[in-house]
Amino acid sequence: MTQSLQDEEQLLEKLFAHSDEARRTAFLIRHPSLIRPELVLQLTDRVREQLRVDVPNALRMADAALTLANRLHDPVAQARALRAKANGLYAKGEHASAADLHEQAAALFESAGQSHEVARTLSSSIQPLLLKGEYNRAFAAGERARKIFAAEGDAWRLARLEINIGNIYYRQDRFSEALACYQNAYLGLPEERDPEGVAAVLSNMATCYISLNAFPKALDSYQKARQFCQSHGMPMLVTQADYNIAYLYYLRGEYSRAIEMLRATRVNAGKIGDAYHHALCNLDLAELYLELNLSSEAADLAQQGYSGFRKLEMGYESAKCLAFSAMAAAQQGHAFEGLKLFSQSREMFITEKNQAWPSLIDLYRGLVFFKEGRLFEARRNCRDALASFEALHMSGKTVLAQLLLARIALQNGDADEAFHYADAALASLPELDFPVLTYQTNLVLGNIHTARGRRDLAFSCYQTACQALERLRGNIRGEELKISFVKNRLEVYENLVELCLLQESNTKASEEAFAYVEQAKSRSLMDLFVKPAPALSANEPGQSELVRSIRELREELNWYYNLIEREQLQPEQRSPERVASLQQQARHREKELMRALQEATETDATQAGLQMPSHVPLEQIRANLPADTLLLEYFRVRDRIVACVLGRETLQIVPVTLESRVASRLRLLQFQLSKFRLNPPYVQTFHESLLQVSQAHLKELYDELIAPVAPNLRASHVVIVPHGSLHYVPFHALFDGSRHLIDRFTVSYSPSASIFSLCQQRVADSSGPALIFGIPDRQAPAILGEVQGLQSVLQPAELFVGEKASQETLRRQGPQSRLIHIATHGRFRQDNPMFSAIRLGDSYLSLFDLYQLRLPVDLITLSGCSTGLNAVAAGDELIGLARGLLHAGAQSLVLSLWDVHDESTAVFMTSFYRLLQAGKSKAAALQASIQQMRSQYPHCYQWAPFILVGKV
Repeated sequence: MTQSLQDEEQLLEKLFAHSDEARRTAFLIRHPSLIRPELVLQLTDRVREQLRVDVPNALRMADAALTLANRLHDPVAQARALRAKANGLYAKGEHASAADLHEQAAALFESAGQSHEVARTLSSSIQPLLLKGEYNRAFAAGERARKIFAAEGDAWRLARLEINIGNIYYRQDRFSEALACYQNAYLGLPEERDPEGVAAVLSNMATCYISLNAFPKALDSYQKARQFCQSHGMPMLVTQADYNIAYLYYLRGEYSRAIEMLRATRVNAGKIGDAYHHALCNLDLAELYLELNLSSEAADLAQQGYSGFRKLEMGYESAKCLAFSAMAAAQQGHAFEGLKLFSQSREMFITEKNQAWPSLIDLYRGLVFFKEGRLFEARRNCRDALASFEALHMSGKTVLAQLLLARIALQNGDADEAFHYADAALASLPELDFPVLTYQTNLVLGNIHTARGRRDLAFSCYQTACQALERLRGNIRGEELKISFVKNRLEVYENLVELCLLQESNTKASEEAFAYVEQAKSRSLMDLFVKPAPALSANEPGQSELVRSIRELREELNWYYNLIEREQLQPEQRSPERVASLQQQARHREKELMRALQEATETDATQAGLQMPSHVPLEQIRANLPADTLLLEYFRVRDRIVACVLGRETLQIVPVTLESRVASRLRLLQFQLSKFRLNPPYVQTFHESLLQVSQAHLKELYDELIAPVAPNLRASHVVIVPHGSLHYVPFHALFDGSRHLIDRFTVSYSPSASIFSLCQQRVADSSGPALIFGIPDRQAPAILGEVQGLQSVLQPAELFVGEKASQETLRRQGPQSRLIHIATHGRFRQDNPMFSAIRLGDSYLSLFDLYQLRLPVDLITLSGCSTGLNAVAAGDELIGLARGLLHAGAQSLVLSLWDVHDESTAVFMTSFYRLLQAGKSKAAALQASIQQMRSQYPHCYQWAPFILVGKV
């Protein structure tokens, strides 16, 4: 580049940097060498190139070109600049402004006699016009452009025009005509001359295939488009293709894959300034997260989507984001905020002339009013919604409205009216085959039968609801998604347990109740233990034709259900004929799937991804109980807590207390323990009173939780399986007035009886060395002395300190070790426990990192602050470091429930390992070490944080 060109480029960069017309004009006056027609042409060409990669920069260039053209007073230059800016505004999503500028540009070209440029501008104006809903103007612009290009014999421009005409047909649901236009365009476009056009037509063909229900062809077209854009250096169109592929997976029900792609696409869209696809990713992710009860994440994304679409002046999408924000607020218990947002969203949908969404919002508002106890308003909103859904032939939404009306009637004490609505919903289920509606309908019917005193009918309905719930869980990929999914869905298990327990004299009923207790608990952690054979991909050899058929039919059904929903809620006028056609095709595939499932073997079902997660059978749990061991499992039925005492030959289920009573006593104990975080002089001064008050709270908790079952505890070892808030109770420290529970029994813990049973079956390496990690710091300087002392106790042992105690060392040495001891700080994330972590020498090891490790060792000990803390998530799922370590393969864990006193930890660990090396079991070594510590450290804060989880 010559010096003069470099100088001019520097001047242009300065010109682009000015954000308003007046400053750009002043700059040009100071640099008149820039004011020439050929520079306008050069800049508008650069705008076209920049639109592929950087929309904001392209718009800055277009503004500079327009200012330059205005200084020239040249109509053709002004028209070129206006068209360039219109194209930039369209790329940014500002369609109304784009259409106005296209119209001005076409008029200027026409007055200058530039018919070819008129046609080009008219062709470009079609897309913003149709997005505004001005189809007649769009067709008229297309017809004028076609005549000009045909007269000129310009085949390329005619092919480009075919794309835009196809887009008009598509917006009018004339999909076959649209596809024909796109195919004509694909054949007529020169690949190297017009890579943008080829990419656009491939993407549009895929969109058409979606509407014509041809998923494989749609996916193939999008993937071709992505590959083409990647190879031709068009990052914005790559991002668009990625979004479209992610949306296809969403429509097929592949949630985990869709979320992963949408999140990545959202980041890329933000980097390249693609505001439209950035906002779309936020919108779709918000909808997905709402379905999975991740309401906090959904709220943030919906608000970001709303801000993005408001800037783009897109009313329908803005209203949808606002509705999702309202749903998230309602899920989080913010009823007033949710109702306000629903009202705003409803008004926006009415302005957009959308038929279905206002009625859907009436249903949502009815649900919020119902939860707030405002039954009259709930009933009024719900009846309005029901009438609208029936008129619009929205069967699934009709059932939802009927079920809510049934629940409202039941709350009002009118079981007959409740049954009327629920029975009407039940009659629709065979046509719909939606597991979520089957679950909800049978749950409501069970509640109605319970209110009428018909326990047998209620029990049957709850069982059907439970089976439907299992079908739903089986369709969700990704562990954290399963955890979120079961939120608010445990009522059916509570009802089944309650009805079983009402049959007091029936032994089988107690065993059945225990089975339902186990079904409700830590189910996704169970999935990590019992890893089913991974479902084969559709093209993997060895897969039977039946398995391929089942997988394909399941995905097609998700596809049709989502297309029906999309059609019913779309921003334009609904097409009843298209909805009916989609429903007919869905019914056909439902029948095919039922036939295929009847023919499938258990192996076929596993390969097709239909293996349902389950609990370990009662007899297997009993067989894996060590001698002289009892399993004490708690379960909450609404506010009541029951305890299951399971032995090899016995099972008693005993009502113990109310959860509200335990919660208040637990808070008082936790308050006393928190005082140890105060300064040492305070703890030393008030040590005796702190001890007495804590003992009193431990006694109160013992009276609530242990005393009712104490006569049944005839064994030497007790496995505690908590539920809900009981996971935070230090059961081994509970005090009967003279002894702690750990003095009467050896004690261990487990997330569920099934997981305890599976831990007993694990085989670990008992011959390898001990692996010891120590990461000392200013807050815990005694860690170095602790690990050096343990190295002499745990011979043979390998010690790694500081930076050498790395994740790579753990990955390399861990699988060959018999036990692993890590002395460090834990970081428990209450806001997002999936990111809880332990500090290593070179990084933090999070729960996600632990999922990637294989540590099939006899024992892993985390000696540090709060390494045993968990969040109790939906479905009684424990989310914390213990989860990841069990998944990694450990037989047993020793963890701490709260911040550990540094010196007492070293004393405990040395004693524990000496006893372990001397031949004591883990449970016995833990018990003896705790008892020895109490003479030196009498307060439970110092001796009670350590717990044993897993194999004993």
